[in-house]
Amino acid sequence: MTNATEERRIRETAIERGLDFIYLFGQKQKCFATYGSFLICCFALVAATSRKPKLRSLARDRAKQFLRRWSHMHPFMPADASSDLLLDFVLIHYAQRRIGLRDNAGATAIRLAARNFSASDLLGFDPGKEPPPNDLPYPCDCTFQNPRAARTCKQCKRRLRIRSRYKVWMEALANTYVAERSGVLFGARYAEVLKWMPVMRPYPTQEADAEILRDAIYAVTHIVYTLNDYGTYRLSRRWLPREFAFLKANVASACTRQDSEVLGELLDSLKALGLSVSHPLIERGTKYLLAEQNKDGSWGDPGEKNIRTRCHTTWTAIDGLRAYAWRGERLSRPAVESVLDRWPITRN
Repeated sequence: MTNATEERRIRETAIERGLDFIYLFGQKQKCFATYGSFLICCFALVAATSRKPKLRSLARDRAKQFLRRWSHMHPFMPADASSDLLLDFVLIHYAQRRIGLRDNAGATAIRLAARNFSASDLLGFDPGKEPPPNDLPYPCDCTFQNPRAARTCKQCKRRLRIRSRYKVWMEALANTYVAERSGVLFGARYAEVLKWMPVMRPYPTQEADAEILRDAIYAVTHIVYTLNDYGTYRLSRRWLPREFAFLKANVASACTRQDSEVLGELLDSLKALGLSVSHPLIERGTKYLLAEQNKDGSWGDPGEKNIRTRCHTTWTAIDGLRAYAWRGERLSRPAVESVLDRWPITRN
């Protein structure tokens, strides 16, 4: 057996163990009730974009199992659906489409429900009028969602954490893109969110606050994901020269900080932008992830109490390790290429 073959076997075994870990959590009713749409998207995207047939088949079977459970729990879109439930339905519809399933009636119900909300209701701001803001608080521990610029909870008086503008932008990019691919207007059009990229540059350096740097990395990886339909297409570096440089600059530090979650997103984004598995950065990140997998198949801190964090860290590591069945080089939304070409390249 050649070294390359052995390395591939080790990588594939690690990926399957990671998927088993996520699947096991999905079997728990409480976990699935809370994170069902997230888990279904994980398996659907692995099924839709992996090069390895065995991995595609495994992930597709699990996605379909979870979709049946979701349909049993949520047979229809309630007329009074919350914004969170609306997003769950959008994610489910997108996952269905990625594995070749269609639900036209469900799509119509989602579109009608989305009309009940404004851009500010769904995204926290209106990207048609302003860039991502720096004054949007996270939901309080008491679950109350406070208005923008609030520093203490109006309900329980706790001090609030404020989302960085990169966090707000990342969520808006992902949610408007996935909704648009599903035929739903989620408060605003994806292009209205993407157009603020020049304003978000230059991206933070290593000297910046650690949380803001992480948020900026996630924002940039989600530029890649939304432009390549979450692992479907390769992207030309000429479309995203500053973003490509920023992602490359953060691989080594992600290894040093032992941040498997960020590292996984860096690796799959850089592979989408043309770095080969033999590139030194990809090799370094791959070796780190393989060495840091936990005994239970997960990545990240085994003591982490947030189930979604544990599963997301494992998902990003899987995506950083796996091979993709690229469908050529193109943008998921070709119409935005002319916009990308018009943007000035600012100094980073």
